[in-house]
Amino acid sequence: MNSPAAQTRAPDFYQNVVVMRHGDRLDNFEPLWVSTATRPWDPPLFQAGRVRAKRTGRMLRESLGFPIHRVFVSPFLRCVQTASEVVTALCAAVDDERDALAGDDFIPMDPSKIKVSVEYGLCEMMNRRGIRPNVAPKDGNFSIDISEREAMFPEGTVDQNVERLYKQLPKWEEPVLKSRARYEQVIKDLADKYPTQNLLLVTHGILQDSNLGEGVDVAVSAFRKDVKVYKIEYCGYVELRRPIFQKAESYSGGEFKLLTLTAQNGINCSLPNNAFNNHNTET
Repeated sequence: MNSPAAQTRAPDFYQNVVVMRHGDRLDNFEPLWVSTATRPWDPPLFQAGRVRAKRTGRMLRESLGFPIHRVFVSPFLRCVQTASEVVTALCAAVDDERDALAGDDFIPMDPSKIKVSVEYGLCEMMNRRGIRPNVAPKDGNFSIDISEREAMFPEGTVDQNVERLYKQLPKWEEPVLKSRARYEQVIKDLADKYPTQNLLLVTHGILQDSNLGEGVDVAVSAFRKDVKVYKIEYCGYVELRRPIFQKAESYSGGEFKLLTLTAQNGINCSLPNNAFNNHNTET
């Protein structure tokens, strides 16, 4: 997909990829939930997580400066519920001023604006670092019903024709470094698959007890190795951008650049001096 020769000329346009962590997970606020849960390895969102996800979706809609065309999401419940709230906000009429967070009555949706797909490759790290060993299924069978997950999205937004990069969840006890390589490759492969569209990837964030993080952390470290991420808030996100060059009906992409990281995006990190001075000058 990348073509160094093509990059000697001005790009035809830019592709944007936003990588987001899921919202507040229930078991971190109600620890006793796991003792009675039938699927303790797959917690839903805490109510505050739903609110945060919808607010983040509204913020993205109002501040990104470009539309999101496709959403890809980890099949884990907390990610699907996060993506559902974000999609609802992204599809809402821009000029609507009512506070949709106050209840369940939302304004009409336009499903043609955005398409959603569940992608196994964005899933949680399938090991004891990503999933607490005391709640993981003993037989390694995580039994996720994709049809059930897809039904959680607004009607008409799910793209049934998308071919997933991963046909199933990675096997249990996936090595940490292999998980991180998976996240990086999925980001690149999804971008290459849809070079003319802007993407939102809803995945997992960071291992709090380790200097190795998950999907959102990888989206930083893979493209800016001099940036160290310490914490990713629930619904924290990063923005990646790359130039796209068109020749006839084919497209080639330049290297991704990591756009400015701010506390408003929910990212706590260390930045070298002037790390992002030139990252937002592209149009």
